[in-house]
Amino acid sequence: MRPEAIKSVGWGLAVTALLAIAIVIGSRNLSRFDSALVAYTFASLFAAFGLTYRYAMWLQRPPTALYWRRGWEAFFRRPYRKQNAVNWLKRVTVDFALNHFIFLRGQYRWLAHWLIMWGCIIAALITFPLVFGWIMFESIPGDLDSYRIFVFGFPTTVFKVESIFGFVLFHGLVWAAFLVMAGVMIAMHRRMRDEGAASLQLFGEDVLPLVLLFAVSLTGLLLTVSYTWLRGYGYEFLSLTHAITVIVTLLWLPFGKFFHIFQRPAQIGVSFYKDVSRAEEAAKCRRCGHPFSSRMHVEDLIEVERKLGYRYETADDQVGHYQWICPRCRRALLALAQGGLRFRSASQIEPLAPPATMPVPVNPGLGEGPLDIEDRENFHP
Repeated sequence: MRPEAIKSVGWGLAVTALLAIAIVIGSRNLSRFDSALVAYTFASLFAAFGLTYRYAMWLQRPPTALYWRRGWEAFFRRPYRKQNAVNWLKRVTVDFALNHFIFLRGQYRWLAHWLIMWGCIIAALITFPLVFGWIMFESIPGDLDSYRIFVFGFPTTVFKVESIFGFVLFHGLVWAAFLVMAGVMIAMHRRMRDEGAASLQLFGEDVLPLVLLFAVSLTGLLLTVSYTWLRGYGYEFLSLTHAITVIVTLLWLPFGKFFHIFQRPAQIGVSFYKDVSRAEEAAKCRRCGHPFSSRMHVEDLIEVERKLGYRYETADDQVGHYQWICPRCRRALLALAQGGLRFRSASQIEPLAPPATMPVPVNPGLGEGPLDIEDRENFHP
């Protein structure tokens, strides 16, 4: 077994053990743990191990490891700490809570993603604490219309069953299911009608996750229908079907598209890295002299390429590495090479006197796409 795999297995076992200990402690030595939910618990422990293992493997890849390290360094860099704190709050609100980065790619796509995301978040916040025994409801002696909430075994607030709070709380999974099902139907409609999405989708990566989410939500709603209006008719069959769909979904978490749910928060670190890169020294092309990226990014890219076994050093000491050439000059060099011109040596790059101004594209809108500033910064005429 490779060293990185051994390290990832260790992290997976450690996180799984910590979760198991938290379940035991939080449920007061399992005294408040519902044995009927033991299958959900073991599926959750397996998911915790699988997610941690895959996440640890992902973090050990040279590009991810560098971005992870640089992201934390950029966030805590002294001149930018206050601004980073403000930007962190803004990005958590705008990019994650509101999914603004998806809204820029299409409102229909954004609506599907936003409904599914918040439906799953609400369901997870309700389900996992109940399954682990961290939250429990008990009726008040002598007052069967009232319940007390116990959190980690400690008594908290009391509420009436027929109150608005009680109605919303006890039907929280119903509201979550409606959100998820609406989002899934919008996503499926888009994938069936959008030719671009349909041509690129794979069943295991794009369709199966939606089917699992819909199955979990639908069977959960049918349980509510059974005990609310059908006097428990078919409840055992529906509860078993619901358990199967939930457990399969939990087991699928580390292996399918759902894994991006846990990867995406790391993108915040990349945004801080880019902020610091823009504020500090720029990388200037060693052929034309124009800035085209940040110096930190170019140096880190060279480091990652070497770790991956790619070496693009040149014989020209003034250039040093091919990454110090801007995209515009790379296209020019390719055209010159294809035109039959010869350099002084096989790997020497002909210098160019920096022009007074950078060429401006005829259509300035070409650099403005759904990634906003990213498109403009990476558009090189």
